[in-house]
Parts: sequence; structure tokens; C-alpha cells
Amino acid sequence: MGKFKVRLGYLIFAIVLDAFSNAVMIDSNMGSAVWMSSAVNISSFLHSPYGTTLFVYAVLVTIANQILLRKFDSHIFISNLLFSFPFSYLVGIFSNVLNPLGLNQLPLLMRLVVNILGLVGVSIGTSIYQRCNLIQHPNDELAYLLRFKYLHGSAGWGQLLSYTPPVVIMVICFAMTGHILSVGIGTILAMFFQGVIIGISDKIVVPSLKHHYSF
Repeated sequence: MGKFKVRLGYLIFAIVLDAFSNAVMIDSNMGSAVWMSSAVNISSFLHSPYGTTLFVYAVLVTIANQILLRKFDSHIFISNLLFSFPFSYLVGIFSNVLNPLGLNQLPLLMRLVVNILGLVGVSIGTSIYQRCNLIQHPNDELAYLLRFKYLHGSAGWGQLLSYTPPVVIMVICFAMTGHILSVGIGTILAMFFQGVIIGISDKIVVPSLKHHYSF
């Protein structure tokens, strides 16, 4: 029971850290993490609330994860949804809280530094809650499944391959609207380095937490 409470504490910390860090990347206006950028574009295209868009997006990815598993796993299905609801709306809340700080008005170099710090925070949060082995976001579950089920444990390749759906959706949004939002150097850095930072965090951030997977 003691170990469960510790993991639960780390999980709550990781969810808050991940949501806050994603909001930092969004508000710095230097490019959000890939899934977040995709959701921003869908939200703008459909004129839907950002939090609601993220949650619906997460439900669709949850279903895709079940297909990748090649079986119905009720624990993963329910845990993905349990994670998605608070996380989706926390990002929106933190973004609104940070908005008065005017992060997007900072000098270019400072915005880049803030954005990179946000990316590091997202990666550390993801690493922690993946190793808590309780619940995780379906987008990260997708990368996790690809990493351990299909790519021999490679965090970098798992993360990169999982970005195919959001990138395709952003291309479609651009083709239909003629513009693209929340994409910049931060998005490129996230695409190629988030998985690497997650892999490093696995080893040096709360190393007592270990990966557990049964697929």
C-alpha cells in the first residue's frame, strides 16, 4: 500500500507537470509538442473548445491503441480515458493562467529557452507517469506500445513513429485552411528529441520507478 501511495503521488505530480509544461510551450508561441499542435489546429478548424478537442482526440487514440494491442485490454482502455479527462482541461486552464504573463511577448531567445524548458518538462512528466504503471495519456500509450511491442524498447523511434497521425492531421488542416497554428521550432525539437529526453529521464529522474509492461 505504501508503494502504491508513492506511485500515486508521482503520478499526480507528473500529470500536473506535463499539463503545465504543455501550456508553457503553447503560450510561448514557439511551437507546441506535436500532438498539442495538431489539437490546436483541429480546435481552430472546428471552432471547438481546446480542452474538449483534446479529450475527443484522446478517445480516438485510445481506440487506436486497442487495435495495436490486437486485443481488448480493459485496464489500458479505462486508464487512458481516466488520464485524458483531467489532463485535457488542465492544459487549457494552465494556458489561461499563463496568458497574462505574456510569454509570447518575450524576446525571441527567451521564448526559445522557455519553450525548450517546457519540452523538457513534458518529457520528464511523461517518463515519470509511464513508469508509475497506473494510468497514462493515450497519446503516450501509443508511443509506449510502439516502443516496447514493435521497436525493441527504442524511446526515440517509438515517439517519432507515434507522431505520424498528428502530422498527417496538421497537413490536412493546412490544406483546407491555408494556415497552420502552434507549429514552430519547438514542434521540430519535440518531434526529434522528446523521445530521447524521455529515455534519458527514465534513467536519471526518479530511477527507482521502473517500466512494467505485459504485452
